[in-house]
Amino acid sequence: MKKIMLPALAFMMLFSCQNDTTETTAQNTSASLRRGCASQEVLDAQMKADPTLALRMNKIEEFTKNAMLNGRLVNGKVQIPVVVNVLYRTTAENISLAQIQSQIDVLNKDFNATNSDFNSVPALFSGVKANVGISFVLQSVVRKATTTTSFSTNDAMKKASTGIAPTTPTTVLNMWSCNLGGGILGYAQFPGGASSTDGVVIDNNAFGTTGTVAAPFNLGRTATHEVGHWMNLRHIWGDATCGSDLVSDTPTHNDANYGVPAYPHYSTCTGTPVEMTMNYMDYTDDRGMYMFSNGQKSRMAALFVSGGSRASFGI
Repeated sequence: MKKIMLPALAFMMLFSCQNDTTETTAQNTSASLRRGCASQEVLDAQMKADPTLALRMNKIEEFTKNAMLNGRLVNGKVQIPVVVNVLYRTTAENISLAQIQSQIDVLNKDFNATNSDFNSVPALFSGVKANVGISFVLQSVVRKATTTTSFSTNDAMKKASTGIAPTTPTTVLNMWSCNLGGGILGYAQFPGGASSTDGVVIDNNAFGTTGTVAAPFNLGRTATHEVGHWMNLRHIWGDATCGSDLVSDTPTHNDANYGVPAYPHYSTCTGTPVEMTMNYMDYTDDRGMYMFSNGQKSRMAALFVSGGSRASFGI
């Protein structure tokens, strides 16, 4: 079992997934595109812009820890309304309602353990694989034409002047579909950030399972990963070599995994555990990730109790 440590001030991280053409290492399979993360750069910019952000994140972490220790977790069904904001310059970027609904369907399956690959979880982790029990309902779709060729992680897509401002972000999960530059797949804001930028951004080529999506990120798992961050989950390797993701039932990972690693893949961290490469919070291809753990479920549930940072979403 991993030792859970309270995070440093830099605990809160916005996540941005990137793909590139770097060849995979021996532990990874033959994916020619790889997830990667520019979150530290985004975090640095957020911290400079808002010096109080770290304090808010630490308070949320302390609340989460206490809620988990004291059993103050939601017992009902959490249902999240979703508004999808579509920014498009070309017809292809104006993704269809069917493509949008396919993404909502994936979120509902992945967060309720009804995904078809859930049964592929190895026996070693069968005792901790989780039905998170959170559902998502598409409330509306907002569309807007733009002259912007590609967006970056500076949140321009979330501003009315350059994109679409979020709809009631304290009670609605806002998702943005747009063309993200630099090979970026998506990024999310952790609890505690400004409401004006709260939500999840996904590249239109990784949004859902049909339409414009492209392998190996064509199964909607980019959004599953990003919504995990929106619900206060860290990367499974803790964004450091043999780091902590603040969850006790996920093995300590050396670093991110890419492609679809052969099982079992052993960590060289203390105890040389088998890494949970199929966890949604790793960096594997969409077809290589298909589970959350019970510990991650508890972290997410702690957000929705009275006093939790997303309690306004209700039950």
